Amino acid sequence: MLRIQPISISLSPNTERDDILLALKQLFQPWRWKKKKEVALLERAFAKRLDVSHAVAFNSGRSSLLAILEALGLKKGDEVLLQAFTCNAVPNPIIWAGLNPVYVDCSREDFNMDAKDLIKKITKRSRAVIVQHTFGMPADMEKIAAVCKEHNLFLIEDCAHALGAKFQGKQVGTFGDAAFFSFSRDKVISCVYGGMAITDDKKIGDSIRKFQEKAGNPSSFWIMQQLLHPLLMNMLILPTYRVFGKYILLLFQQTHVLSKAVHWKEKQGQQPGYFPKALPGALAVLAMQQLRKLEKFNRHRKKLAEFYEAALEGSPFGMPEKFSDRQPMHLRFVLQHPRAHEIIRRSFRQNLLVGDWYTSPIAPDDTQAEKVGYKKGMCPVAERLSRSTLNMPTHINTSLEDAENIVNTLLRHGG
Repeated sequence: MLRIQPISISLSPNTERDDILLALKQLFQPWRWKKKKEVALLERAFAKRLDVSHAVAFNSGRSSLLAILEALGLKKGDEVLLQAFTCNAVPNPIIWAGLNPVYVDCSREDFNMDAKDLIKKITKRSRAVIVQHTFGMPADMEKIAAVCKEHNLFLIEDCAHALGAKFQGKQVGTFGDAAFFSFSRDKVISCVYGGMAITDDKKIGDSIRKFQEKAGNPSSFWIMQQLLHPLLMNMLILPTYRVFGKYILLLFQQTHVLSKAVHWKEKQGQQPGYFPKALPGALAVLAMQQLRKLEKFNRHRKKLAEFYEAALEGSPFGMPEKFSDRQPMHLRFVLQHPRAHEIIRRSFRQNLLVGDWYTSPIAPDDTQAEKVGYKKGMCPVAERLSRSTLNMPTHINTSLEDAENIVNTLLRHGG
């Protein structure tokens, strides 16, 4: 029997019944949408959880990164090193800030920045490094922090995938000069759009706060789009996805009833008008509820990751390397297979929307790479990984039965 509602990896995955009801309540209280009280509560709770002195909320990880880059006092034309095998949401703020992105290759073992290639790419114009904890697997912070210290570079952690992950027992996001997190629709916790910049440096923290105040809130229309997302996605689009739900989603996005995860301008290195902005109170309420459920979410992710690992042992699918000094949180469970893209396409036809992060060195794959400073051949390992990786859902709405279905499908297509 054909499944109507998909097993999906990115269509509002964390949303539970209480989140839908909360979004509905917020939708009918527009006078509270831009209240700062709820934002302040979220910032304090986040700072306490990460044990840092400054946490400043924005409407996206992109806005958070842009605030950090400005707070560091970098000059136009300075170079910021970041890894390939990432989303255009990382190089774009670098470009918007008038800086130059320099791409570093990644490691096949953990999908994170290769410290050896980082050293090769450092020049006299280099000023900062953005280290990404890909899919929730902590990067080797010991090596990368040592390189940054030796070359007097600012260290920024990209924790968009990794809230709750640890390296040598210490939470990611607390190793560098600053870090940013994402609360986008497919991240560890989500309020459709949102992010947080954190630091323990008072000067940087004060500058980020000034940036937030200057940015102001997004428009009420934009806030309404985000509040409608969990309602329409869970009540209309997902339940009818195989029949007509996917077309309704496209219609809502084209008519701007719902916003897209990535604006078309971003695929060309351009800056949409709603970045950078502060996080509005309405979305802070949603994020706060998700933050309270973080441990539950991550326990579930760990349980499914262990299931995938056991079920696929001995199969043709390559699995992530294990490191004794790292505690991942498995935002997605990543596999490697020489026919990864074919398996993704065939699974989609069966309504199993397995993950395609990342099918190009700079995702989404219709990003104009040259517009964000990437040229083919810059990072060969990242390019190979983009052809051979696929990833499995671990979010709270993926049941063990769903995971078994996914494994059976994978083995049928790629075993």
